[in-house]
Amino acid sequence: MTDSVSSGKQKHSGDWRNFLFTYRSYTPIPFLVVMLIFARPTLTSIVIGVVMAGLGESIRFWGVSYAGSETRTTGAVGGTQLVTSGPYSHVRNPLYVGNILMYVGVGVMSNALMPYLPLVALAYFLFQYTGIVSLEEEYLARTFSNWNEYRAVVGKFIPRLKAFNENRELKPNYSRALRSERSSLIAITSIFIVLCAIYIFRSALR
Repeated sequence: MTDSVSSGKQKHSGDWRNFLFTYRSYTPIPFLVVMLIFARPTLTSIVIGVVMAGLGESIRFWGVSYAGSETRTTGAVGGTQLVTSGPYSHVRNPLYVGNILMYVGVGVMSNALMPYLPLVALAYFLFQYTGIVSLEEEYLARTFSNWNEYRAVVGKFIPRLKAFNENRELKPNYSRALRSERSSLIAITSIFIVLCAIYIFRSALR
């Protein structure tokens, strides 16, 4: 799965879900701009937001260590294998779950237009990822014979405690995940530094 599948060949021309899939890396930008304009971070909001964003990135990192860097494809939806190990044995779309936690966490960290901006962001990204996942799952259903069994047991966005009967032969590759997630880690760290600077500046003016 791209952020849940790997790479693929089939293109859904004209499908609005394919548009969301292709440009999913850019949709957070308007929220980020609004957040920075209205940022009013406090020590409490920074701490809570960092915990949420850190948890989201940890889930992403864990997922990418199993699914690989193909999760960053912006081409056609598809997959070279059905990943059911690691976080995928608990939830079908761990990278999207991680993304939502990160985005909302950053919003909480900024304390911008609370609680409206984080709630609007949450609603939008749930809409976006629901559309993208429906497109990805059409491909998975056509391609993998064990998809229906996996789908019946593992939730789309809500994790289950008991792991699915995962593929024990697929091992995590943490060095590969670190290379793939470098841009995300840099972005989160940069936002954290900027919000801390805003907090320190505003505190000095009081």
